[in-house]
Amino acid sequence: MTAWVPFDAGGSIGWMGSQGGAIARDEDFAGQLRLTYEADESRSFHAVSCSVAGWLLHHRFFDQAEQAIAAFDAMKPALEALRAHLREGGPASADEARRAGPLLAAFLARFP
Repeated sequence: MTAWVPFDAGGSIGWMGSQGGAIARDEDFAGQLRLTYEADESRSFHAVSCSVAGWLLHHRFFDQAEQAIAAFDAMKPALEALRAHLREGGPASADEARRAGPLLAAFLARFP
């Protein structure tokens, strides 16, 4: 059974993330999913970024740490479910990408 593990064995913690905050939590699932939580308390900034390798990169922004952490945890099972319906590494064709569109759109609608 695959589980969420610290990305890069925790080596990214404390570094600046892609959204400009310090990475406080960064986890990987089977080398295909990634969730990153960044924070900058000086400006009440909290971001959660998620990716599905080859398919999706999505950022969410929050004013409070509690909201961001709850979102981080809620997104894990949803990302796992999404991954189960997608080919590893991305679409093999434009047609496959179009067929995945509704799945990706539903995820983005659930986690705006």
